[in-house]
Amino acid sequence: QDGLKQCLAEFRQQLAWVERLDVTLGPVADPVSQNASTSDAVDPENDFQREMSFYRQAQAAVLEALPRLRKLQVPTRRPDDYFAEMAKSDQQMQKIRQKLKSKQEAMERSEKAKQLRAMRKYGKKVQVEVLQRRQKEKKNMLNAVKKYQKGLTDKLDFLDEEQTSSQGNKKGSASQRTKKGPNAKRRYKNQKFGFGGKKKGSKWNTKESFNDVSSFQAKVAHNKGPGKGGRGGKGGKKALNKRPGKRARQKMKNRAR
Repeated sequence: QDGLKQCLAEFRQQLAWVERLDVTLGPVADPVSQNASTSDAVDPENDFQREMSFYRQAQAAVLEALPRLRKLQVPTRRPDDYFAEMAKSDQQMQKIRQKLKSKQEAMERSEKAKQLRAMRKYGKKVQVEVLQRRQKEKKNMLNAVKKYQKGLTDKLDFLDEEQTSSQGNKKGSASQRTKKGPNAKRRYKNQKFGFGGKKKGSKWNTKESFNDVSSFQAKVAHNKGPGKGGRGGKGGKKALNKRPGKRARQKMKNRAR
């Protein structure tokens, strides 16, 4: 203790307070309890209580020091054009910003993954419910069929329900088709080329077409048209005067023998 006092006396300098700016005070009164909490009442293991004691002690120092500085005509407000270098460099702040950004992106990714998992679980749940409902309906149908086969009942209501459900589905699909109608491409082709017509059996003769002989051509009918008869065609006199081939001559000889 004597050595500490000696060291304190060596480096202590008797200067004015404006050069030292030291304030030693206790914490300010708590606005809730209206009394100053002592250091013994502060639990050092309680982070919130410890930080609040530091905060109230700083408040007490400010309330004590500001009037004394104003009395000494020392400015206590920073000018608008005042420039002070930050305690941390720009590179360090960029690193911190990148780290915060990466944390935010990781949180967003984890949130999206949670949503996807929830949607998959919901989809699986719905699928399981649909399968269970179908299995239940199938089981009820089989039980009703067995009862009917054994003669326990003479009602066929389950068949009527199945038919009505299938008819309802067909009607719904047909109404959807009629409401939907052809698309723009089909409408353009119908407008340009017409709506077609009957395809099957379109070449069958009728009584009117059989009696209509206006398009009959005798030359074409008796192979006297171009390319089928006459002098220039394949079936003219040149074809008759053409010498038979080797095989044909051999067959003719065999027949003559």
